[in-house]
Amino acid sequence: MIRSLSLAVLAGLALQGCMFAPGQYLDTSEIGTEGSPESSRVELIPITPKLIAQNAATHVSSSVPAELLAFKPQDYRIGANDVLYITVWDHPELTAPSGAQQQIDANGRIVRPDGTIFYPYIGKIGAAGKSIEELRSIIAQRLAQYIDSPQVDLGVLRFASQKAILSGAVLKAGPVPMTTTPISVVEALGVAGVDPLNADMSGLTLNRDGHEYVLDMDSLNNSGSQLHNMFLKDGDQLYLPYNDRKKIYVMGEVNQPQAIKFKTSSMNLADVIGSVGGLNQITSNGNALYVIRGTDNLETEPAKVFHLDAQSPTAFAIASRFNLNSQDIVYVGPAQVTRWNRLISQLVPSASIVGTGASAQSNLRD
Repeated sequence: MIRSLSLAVLAGLALQGCMFAPGQYLDTSEIGTEGSPESSRVELIPITPKLIAQNAATHVSSSVPAELLAFKPQDYRIGANDVLYITVWDHPELTAPSGAQQQIDANGRIVRPDGTIFYPYIGKIGAAGKSIEELRSIIAQRLAQYIDSPQVDLGVLRFASQKAILSGAVLKAGPVPMTTTPISVVEALGVAGVDPLNADMSGLTLNRDGHEYVLDMDSLNNSGSQLHNMFLKDGDQLYLPYNDRKKIYVMGEVNQPQAIKFKTSSMNLADVIGSVGGLNQITSNGNALYVIRGTDNLETEPAKVFHLDAQSPTAFAIASRFNLNSQDIVYVGPAQVTRWNRLISQLVPSASIVGTGASAQSNLRD
């Protein structure tokens, strides 16, 4: 009697498998229903060609701010801590006072913190703020009082007075010296080396003269890009962020659920599904593919749940044009048969235990 009753109860539960089945399940039936708790917190939006067209129409292309392109580097101006090499032809005692056998740096002349250098015969000279040609001409004019028609040449051995700072997800962070050859943002990143696995190319930040600019290097670096015309300036700070805080979370009935790092400015839904091995063809419900967005601002505005009916592979033509945002959650629900099988797999051991207990009790009575 006990065994029959227990099995009857389990059978009744099994008939309601959809309600009690274990695992995650996104119920969208109440979304948009007046009076339901979900209606004020969630907005359900189907992913259709019309939505794709609307998103494309409102998309704003990234561009380099005009004030950054307007900056054009001028002739290099000597500054404190620069090391100069001054050559006076036919006068090695002036060119290499430490001896020709010494390293060339040993004969360099550092610009002092007050912007001056000392040179034989002519004494202290103001060097800071002058171009290389201006300082060369001054030295030649003053030496002419002591040397007949001096032939003077001047170069910078080490550029140390002006620099930009590059940090973040690069292989070689640190100062980028300003030299006689202007260096663009793209060239600076090339010299430093971008960390390809951890860099967020869509969030490069430039701090200049108290202003902050966020540059999407991924979308800007195209055939018509003007990034090569954006040059660094003394005092610039460049920061290339890491992508560990920008992810897309793929959950549910996919072959490899995981968090995918958001490395570029755009990733579409088809790319993401492909990155996790696609939908599980045995357990997934193709009509239950959702993109959940805006869960971090539920106090102020409803989250958006985008729905794609992906029962046909042709739906991924639409998915390939639906761009995802950082922190989006992609969820694929289970098929009803999957939920049923999961329920049965838990009920069968329970039924066995109940049956065993009933048999034991019957034996005691006998």
